[in-house]
Amino acid sequence: MRKLIASAAAITGVLVSTASVPTPALAQAGNFTLVIYGSDPCPREAICIRKSESERYRIPQSQNPQGTPQQRTSWAQKSKVLTTVGATGVGSCSAVGPGGREGCLVQSINQAKSQTKQTAEDNQPPQ
Repeated sequence: MRKLIASAAAITGVLVSTASVPTPALAQAGNFTLVIYGSDPCPREAICIRKSESERYRIPQSQNPQGTPQQRTSWAQKSKVLTTVGATGVGSCSAVGPGGREGCLVQSINQAKSQTKQTAEDNQPPQ
């Protein structure tokens, strides 16, 4: 008998708590915000934000790259210089070991190529 009374009280408590939720909040539970472009139709259950057709395929402002090309360089490229620290011998551009001088020529050629590429990138107009 006590279990029956306790379960009836629990059910009554649940019913009272759900009845206290205002009906406008329940009616708005299915609404969502949607960005639509151009003359696309807006669903009835959605709140639509309309933008022009030219904005459809643009990168969102939150994901647009910021800063200079040097600031956007990845850490992998920045740490690439550390792979040759302390290198000696062939292709190392050091005075120690045989063939060190050949490495200096290759290094100066690579440096000139990277400077030319960087200059070309810096001279590009912004998009």
